Amino acid sequence: MHRNLRRTAQGRRPVRPIGDKLVIATHNPGKLREIADLVEPLGITCVSAKDLDLPEPEEIGNTFVDNADLKAREAADLSGLPALADDSGLCVDALQGSPGIFSARWAEDEQGNRDWMRAMERVWREVEAAGPDAGHDAHFACALAIAWPNDGQVENFEGRVDGTLTWPPRGANGFGYDPIFVANGREVTFGEMDPAEKHGISHRADAFRKLVKALK
Repeated sequence: MHRNLRRTAQGRRPVRPIGDKLVIATHNPGKLREIADLVEPLGITCVSAKDLDLPEPEEIGNTFVDNADLKAREAADLSGLPALADDSGLCVDALQGSPGIFSARWAEDEQGNRDWMRAMERVWREVEAAGPDAGHDAHFACALAIAWPNDGQVENFEGRVDGTLTWPPRGANGFGYDPIFVANGREVTFGEMDPAEKHGISHRADAFRKLVKALK
């Protein structure tokens, strides 16, 4: 049984060192690319859960933090290395925060294959059904969790970026719902942004800045 050593980003002391190798607990190539781009400047070598043939745990948590926690814990326990997991999603005001933690599942068909155009169409269809007064406000939320093997220690960091939804989708960069999301103060979607520009303002970058601050 793991001891509950989870801590949030508020009022924390610096976290323990990660070491020179970190498991990124994802099988999503787009997410892996973004996280690795953020981690590797720290001089840490990244290896993915897919590269290590680790299973994808069922995401049964009620929050982004819960799901990031369970993915990081399992990857750390199975690999014997520190593991970083992300759980993130699109939260739409007109849909009372949906799809939220079910963002990836909205893209899945009956066989479990993911079709992000299908997911974007569903989001837009339900926003339109909510009526003109519901608006198009939305935000991306991200929870990062770092877990260490053996002792069950987990550290959590949360990030967010606010914006609005647009239709039709625009841009082939990024992944997921990026082509229908325009961050506040910007005119292009995340799908149209250069990856470096997105890294500077995204929900994942916001959480990662808090992680780096804690490491220091």
